[in-house]
Amino acid sequence: MDGVLLARIQFAFTVGFHFIFPPTTFGLTLVILIVESLYLRTKSTIYKSLSDFLVKILALVFVLGTATGIVMEFSFGNNWAEYSRFVGDIFGAPLAAEGVFAFFLESVFLGVLVFGRERVSQGVYWLSSFLVFFGAHLSGLWIIIANSWMQTPAGFKIEGGRAVLTDFWRAAFNASTVERYVHTVVGGWITGTLLVAGIAAWYLLRRRDGEYARPLLRIATVCFIATALLQFATGHASSVQVAKTQPEKMAAFEALWKTQKGAPLPLFGIPDEKAEKTHFLIEIPKLLSFLVYGDFSAEMKGLKDFPEEERPPVLLSFASYHIMFFLGAWFALLSLVGLYLLMRKRLFETRWYLYGLLFSVPLPYLANEFGWIAAEVGRQPWAVYHVMKTSEAVSRVVPAGQIVFSLAVFALIYTLLFVVFLKILFRIVRKGPAQVPAPGY
Repeated sequence: MDGVLLARIQFAFTVGFHFIFPPTTFGLTLVILIVESLYLRTKSTIYKSLSDFLVKILALVFVLGTATGIVMEFSFGNNWAEYSRFVGDIFGAPLAAEGVFAFFLESVFLGVLVFGRERVSQGVYWLSSFLVFFGAHLSGLWIIIANSWMQTPAGFKIEGGRAVLTDFWRAAFNASTVERYVHTVVGGWITGTLLVAGIAAWYLLRRRDGEYARPLLRIATVCFIATALLQFATGHASSVQVAKTQPEKMAAFEALWKTQKGAPLPLFGIPDEKAEKTHFLIEIPKLLSFLVYGDFSAEMKGLKDFPEEERPPVLLSFASYHIMFFLGAWFALLSLVGLYLLMRKRLFETRWYLYGLLFSVPLPYLANEFGWIAAEVGRQPWAVYHVMKTSEAVSRVVPAGQIVFSLAVFALIYTLLFVVFLKILFRIVRKGPAQVPAPGY
């Protein structure tokens, strides 16, 4: 099998597994900060117990995220050596900054949350919860800066066959950084808050720990409602940015083959790249042009305007983008129903809705993964958009057999890690907030 394809599969696997954990961290740190703020204001031991319970889960997520993140970063030098040589001066800086400024901030103050409940004042403990929240999101910013530069590179010049940084701020805050960062963070808030809401719903369905489950469900549901609705705005902004800066990617997302004015918005279809058409197409006339440009007659570029060798894979881009969109629509619907039940004071007793929350817990993870697939596959065939192709970025001295072997080893180890992760997580949840002692004891 082709070494480039194998390297891409291995990297996609390791990144995909790692990407389970950072979004969870975003949402968990948000809920912990809110719960700690309520404890600081009310002095209620209910909020203290809830915070200790969630910190246990956060510590578990953090450990797995750190371990898998290290593997992911080392793979740049192993499987993508040519890429590392070409963009190391630019790409290495945000990765180093993530480790120095964000990871250590997050890990140090997470240590305070885990071991310092009875060793520091309540105000210092609250500050630690804020700094863990801030550190997690700062870490995400540096990673998005690095990835966004690959999508819309800026602030550099080619010198001696290498990309050399000329303007840090243009490189860091390039054309896609802000929209992609906000969209990713809000997706993480949905992920973490729905996880917490699902746990609280499980307690209520089993009629246990109600004094803890009700306030936890209320907090998580309010956060979920706000973020699920906000995600439509951030997703729209991100899509508009893609359409204007990476038109062939948007054309692949929407399987738009021909350049046309008043481009339709497809809701369903099966793209056929050989025939350059979409089968079983269901679309809304002119809506894509309006959503991107605010004009029903605006022109949108089609895939046929680009050389075949520079077009992204259409079927996978189209499918992953639309699955992400429909999952986002489900979250919005679920949040609106939750808002109605919350206003009618029926949230805690409506068992079908509690089941809906519980069984929806895996869905944000799928939305995150499919969104990332759409972003990365839609950039192909470029490792750095219009600068360096993926086929030029791969290591030339790593044979295909070694990649297959390492992929098999990663699959085995990550499967075992995930089983252990779920086992510990379920054990924490089964004990519940009332039974879990303060972290560190």
